[in-house]
Amino acid sequence: MERRDFLKMSAAMSAAAAVTGCSSESAKTTPPPVLPVEEKLNWSACLVNCGSNCPVKVYSRDGIITRIESEFTTTDEYGNHDVRACLRGRSLRKRVYAPDRLKYPMRRVGPRGSGQFERISWDEALDLVAEKLQATIDNYGNESIHFTYNSGARYHFSGKQCLYRLMNLKGGYLNAYGDYSWSQIYEAAGQTYGSAGPGWQGSSVSEMQNSDLVLMVGYNPSEIRMSGSGEAYDFLMQKRQKQFKTIIIDPRYTDSAVGKEDQWIAIRPGTDAALFEALAFEWITNNRVNQAFLDKYCVGYDEKTMPAGVGYEESYKSYILDNATVGDLTPGANAKTPAWAAAITGIEEHIIVELARELADAKAPFIQIAASLNRQAAGENNTRAGYMLPILLGQLGLPGTNSGGLCKGSYLTAPFMPTGSNPVKKAISFFTFTQAIEDGENMTVLADGVQGVDLDENGDGKLGTNIKAIINYGGNALINQHADVNKTTKIIADESKCEFILVVDNWMTPSAKFADILLPDVSWLESEDLIYQSYSAGDTATLVQMSSSVGPMFECRPIYEVCVDLAKRMGVEAEFTEGKSREDWLNQFYAEAQAATPDLPEKEVMLKQGIHRKYLPNGSYIVLEEFRKDPDANPLGTPSGKIEIYSSRLAEKARTWKLKEGDVITALPKYIPTWEGYEDTETKKSYPLQLFGYHTKGRAHSSYHNVPWLREAVQDAVWINPIDANKRGLQSGDKVHVFNDRGTIEVEVKVTPRIMVGVVALGQGAWYQGGSVDRGGCVNVLTTHRTTAITKGNPQHTNLVEIRKV
Repeated sequence: MERRDFLKMSAAMSAAAAVTGCSSESAKTTPPPVLPVEEKLNWSACLVNCGSNCPVKVYSRDGIITRIESEFTTTDEYGNHDVRACLRGRSLRKRVYAPDRLKYPMRRVGPRGSGQFERISWDEALDLVAEKLQATIDNYGNESIHFTYNSGARYHFSGKQCLYRLMNLKGGYLNAYGDYSWSQIYEAAGQTYGSAGPGWQGSSVSEMQNSDLVLMVGYNPSEIRMSGSGEAYDFLMQKRQKQFKTIIIDPRYTDSAVGKEDQWIAIRPGTDAALFEALAFEWITNNRVNQAFLDKYCVGYDEKTMPAGVGYEESYKSYILDNATVGDLTPGANAKTPAWAAAITGIEEHIIVELARELADAKAPFIQIAASLNRQAAGENNTRAGYMLPILLGQLGLPGTNSGGLCKGSYLTAPFMPTGSNPVKKAISFFTFTQAIEDGENMTVLADGVQGVDLDENGDGKLGTNIKAIINYGGNALINQHADVNKTTKIIADESKCEFILVVDNWMTPSAKFADILLPDVSWLESEDLIYQSYSAGDTATLVQMSSSVGPMFECRPIYEVCVDLAKRMGVEAEFTEGKSREDWLNQFYAEAQAATPDLPEKEVMLKQGIHRKYLPNGSYIVLEEFRKDPDANPLGTPSGKIEIYSSRLAEKARTWKLKEGDVITALPKYIPTWEGYEDTETKKSYPLQLFGYHTKGRAHSSYHNVPWLREAVQDAVWINPIDANKRGLQSGDKVHVFNDRGTIEVEVKVTPRIMVGVVALGQGAWYQGGSVDRGGCVNVLTTHRTTAITKGNPQHTNLVEIRKV
C-alpha cells in the first residue's frame, strides 16, 4: 500500500471512531468496521510516439492511481484479440508519479540550461508568455517564432494543436518540413511514387499471408512496434499461420530476428544501396527483370523509358552495367557486381547471388525498407535504391507484395483540434533550427533548402530572419533528440540569439532545463480525449475514449485551458474558442467520430468500455493496386504520372543546388559513399567503428527514460562484436567511453556476436546529463549537425567513433 493511501485510510478510521462516539479505549478493543473505498476504473491511453496509442485501464482510489492494466476482455483469438499495451504502457503509474514530475509554473532564475527555476503563479507565468511572444512578433515578425519538433503527447483535443491554433490566430510562425523519423523517406517516396504514401505506408501486414518471401531491411517491429494490436504481433501471427520465408538484413541480430527469421544477413550501416544495386545487376544480366512492367509503368529504366532529351547512357540499366551501349549486357569496369558490393557491404558474394535468385523466384515477395535506412548521410538514395527491388521485379500492386514502404496501419476516424492556416509561408527543414537561430537570415533555397520565400533572378532566395523565440510542447528535440548535443546546448544557452524559450511538459527533461518559462501540462492519465491508434497500429483499428478520476494533479493544467487564457491576454479569445466550452469541443468531436463510424457507441457507453475496434475495417490494403490495374485512370503524382526511376526534378536540383563537399544529388537512385561512412578511410584512422542508434524496448525515442523499472528491464549498453571487444580488452559490463571529435559518453558495454565486426550500436533516447563526459549515455552527443544533401534532414545513423575502457 502507498504511504499516502495508508495515511488516508488511517484518518478515515479515526474519523469513524469519532462519529460513532466510541472512547479511545473502546475503539482500541472493538474498532468499528471500515468499508474499503472501491477502486474506480477509467480508460486512458499511452500517447507516446511509437504510433500505437495503446489503451490502458487506470484503477484509482480516492484520486490516487493504484494500478495500471492492459486490456483483457476478449477470447483473444487473432482478429478479435486483446489490444495489449507493451511494458512501457504498463509502467505508466511510475511515470505519472515520477520524482521529476513538473508540478507548478516556473521561471528560470539561473543561466539557461542550469535547471534553476523559481515557482510562480499561473497568472504571472501567462502574463510573461503573452508579453514575450507579442514582443517577439512586434520586434522581429511572426517568422522569428518557431516550434521545435514535438511528438511526446499525441492528443487529438488538448495537445500541440491548441498552440498552433493560437499562434496562427496571432499571425503564424516559421514552418518546418520533415521530421526526425521520416524526412528522407518522404523525399524518396515522393520522387519515386509521386507522394510520401506508397513509400512511407505500404501494404497491410495482412498481405504477408499472400506472400512466400518477406524481406525486412533494417526493420525491427518486435522492439519498436510491440503493442498487442501493432505490426509486431500481426507479423508474428502471419508468420505462425503461413510460415513464409523471412529474411532480415540488419547490422544487428535484433529481437525481430530471434526465433522468427529464416536468414539473418548482416550489413555495414549505410551500404544498403550497394547491396540493392548488386541484386539489380544479377536480375538484369540473368534476364530476371520484369521488362513488361518497366515498359508500361516506369520512367528511366532503359532506352525505351527515358524522359525526352535524356539518353540511354543516363538510364538505370546503363548505370548498373556501366555500359552505355544499347542492347549490350557486357559489364563495364565499374559495373555493380556482387563482388563489388561484397567488398562494401561485408556480405559475401555468394550470399548476394543467392538472395537475388530467391527474390526473383518468389511468387509474391513482400519487401520492406525500414526508416532506419533514411536516417543516414545518403538516406534519400538508400531508400530510393531499396524501392528498386519490387520495381525491377514488377512485384507491385499485387496480392502479397509491397512497395518497399512500412506497413499501412488500419485506423478509425477521430477529429483533431483544428489549427487553422499559418499566414507565414516560409519554412525550413526541421533539422536546421539551430542553424536558423545562429544565421537564419542568410539561409537560402539552394544551399539550405529554405521554402516559401521570394526567389531572385538566379532562382535563389533567403529566409531573411533568425529564430528569436521557440515554443516546445511535449518534445525533447530541443536538446536530447537533436544532433551534436554539446554544440546544440551552446547555441540554445546563448540568450542573445534565441531570446525566449517556452517549454510545456510533464517532466524535467534535458530540453525542459533550457526553458525561460516552464509550464506543467497534465499527463495522459489526467486527460479526456478520443484518440485513434496511429500510423503503426497494425491491422486492428481502435478508438480509445480517455477519461480520468485522478486529476489534474498539483497545479498542472491542460494546454487547451492554458491557450484559452493566453488567447484572452493576446486579444484572440473569441476566435480561439469560437464560443465553445471544453465540453462543447469534446462533444462536437465525438459526434464527428460517430458520423464517420456509425457503429461507434454513445459516449456514455464508451466511457465504460473504453475502446471500439475493428480488424481490417476497410479490408486488406495493397499499395499501388489501382495504379497497377489502370495507370492511365490512376496516375501517380510524379510529373510523368508513372514510377520515376530517373527523376527530372532531382536532376534539376543536382544542376542548381549549392552542395557541401562530399554531398551528391543524383537523378537515379545510386549508392553514395559518404562522410563518416564505411569508406571514409581518413576519419576511420582515428575513429574506426561505425556507430548507429536503435530503438529500445524501454523507451519510445526519449519518452519513459525516467522510469527506473524500464531501465532495469532494458540495459543501456553499447553493443560490440567479440572480435572488436578483444582488440580493446573489453568484457560485458565494463564501463567504456564512446567518443569522437564531437564528444564523449560513458556507458556499459555489451559484448555479443549479435552485431557485425566493425559496427557498434547504442539504444537512442537516453537523457543527456552534460559535462565533459556525458554519463547519461545520450547517443546524440556523438551525432552531427551536418544535413543530408536533398532534404537537409538528419543523418543520425552515420557516425564514426572509437571505444576505450574507462
